[in-house]
Amino acid sequence: MKAMIVAPQPVAVEAGFEVLRGGGNAVDAAVTCALVQGVVSPHMCGVGGYAVVTLSPGGGAPVFLDGPALAGSLVTPEMWQDRLLRPSPNGWSYFLKGRVNDIGHTSVCTPGTVKLLATLLERYGTLDWEQAIAPAVRVAEEGFTVGQQLAAGWRARRPFPEATSLLERILSNEEARRIYLMADGRAPDEADTIHNPDYGATLRRLAEAGPDDFYHGELAGRMARDLGTNGSFVTAGDLAGYALQEPPVVTGSYRGVEVASAASPHGGPTLVATLNILEHFDLAALEHNSAEYIHLVAMAMKAAFSDRNLHLGDSAFHEVPLEWMIGKDRAAEWAAHIRRGDPITVSFTPSGPPDTTTLSVVDGAGTWLNLTHSLGSSSGVITPGLGFMYNNSMTNFHPLPGHPNSIAPGKGRTSGMAPTILSRDGEPFMTVGAPGSTQIITGVLQVVLNVLDFGMGIQEAVYAPRFDCQGESIRCQARIPEYICAEVARLHPIARTPYSHGAFGLVHAIARDPASGRLSGGADTGAGGMALGLKVQVRD
Repeated sequence: MKAMIVAPQPVAVEAGFEVLRGGGNAVDAAVTCALVQGVVSPHMCGVGGYAVVTLSPGGGAPVFLDGPALAGSLVTPEMWQDRLLRPSPNGWSYFLKGRVNDIGHTSVCTPGTVKLLATLLERYGTLDWEQAIAPAVRVAEEGFTVGQQLAAGWRARRPFPEATSLLERILSNEEARRIYLMADGRAPDEADTIHNPDYGATLRRLAEAGPDDFYHGELAGRMARDLGTNGSFVTAGDLAGYALQEPPVVTGSYRGVEVASAASPHGGPTLVATLNILEHFDLAALEHNSAEYIHLVAMAMKAAFSDRNLHLGDSAFHEVPLEWMIGKDRAAEWAAHIRRGDPITVSFTPSGPPDTTTLSVVDGAGTWLNLTHSLGSSSGVITPGLGFMYNNSMTNFHPLPGHPNSIAPGKGRTSGMAPTILSRDGEPFMTVGAPGSTQIITGVLQVVLNVLDFGMGIQEAVYAPRFDCQGESIRCQARIPEYICAEVARLHPIARTPYSHGAFGLVHAIARDPASGRLSGGADTGAGGMALGLKVQVRD
């Protein structure tokens, strides 16, 4: 294969593939795919959300672009300190009285997805903005078939009494009810069709007026009036002043392989730190997913999260000791700590909801990229007539002042997003990313280990059973046998989940075979995605 795209939503993958087949490059395909994803995954992503991308344009040095969701200018650090109920047991947020950080207008942060996609296309793409938007317009207007994952999300109950289900997000907003509920008032099932002509009209407006309309024009005005009328902290000034962020890509190395990933406050530093720790151990000498292997890798995860949760935050507001966190010296200290069997303490910090999505693309000209974008778990809010849902990223801030991830105007909150590119001698050979909150980090980590330490092909590496450790317990998929878990339990608490696939970051990746140069794609079996490859060269 000379070009390839992989993502969790087949209709979006095919839209991106058609761009490649028509002569477009990886960035053209990625932007097209991402816009379609926003239509067919309404709680996971869209123009009301945020996005990050790591790319190696033309096989050159990796770069990172960040379109974060930023707290509105009307927030204050202390505004919710008297509303705290408790941290969410699943680590995704804090529960507050009235769920003000989780649902409704007060949960919305200033969106960045449009700015990132437009900038990415302008700098590195070959398609016009209107051409990239056209497939998403068509899907919104003609309708899309509800898949198993989306239907199951609407059927799912609250995991905890203080939490909010996806269906409750729809029910909370008149526009959302009108668009997403069936004529008889029920949530759609698999194979039902959803039409969203309002979203299509918004996308047409963006195509005709340009992406700046979202921040300065007619769309911005309609958004600002709705948000302001309903108590949001986001203002017209926040939209007009929004700027893309371009921090240096986080880099590291693992067994001679170069690693490039997302900058702070995202998941790249924690991924690199975990790899640094594991470089001190001969993983290939262990049986894959044996008790010894699971315990060792889990302790490296736990160590890296111990540093992350104490120190990671938006570097524009907080001095992040990045060089120390991802340094080889710190990794050596943690490796010695693990060898001694000393306990590792991890403080709590919200990690963000798992309702995110990803895509990876490689083209024949040598551009590699992973783009990860999200709405958090969505606010439920849709401005009348616009059709798209806003993010609920206020849920990911620490509600008490004085923490690196505390609330402040214009601040971005921590996330687990970790779009990653691996290279040998400066030449990319693998791109990988995932949705799944901070389980993105541990999911991407294990796929990297499966390829580099165990020589797996990319689909096998993505398919292999996974586990996660960020605190007091190791959690694993049900495909890891109980007898293995019993051995691990002698050293550390461990629990099997009811999930055989998914629930641990839906990793999607592309890799190039070093001998043949052939591209292969890996789509996580916990979702409905796929990989499509092009056998002929795309145009220059």
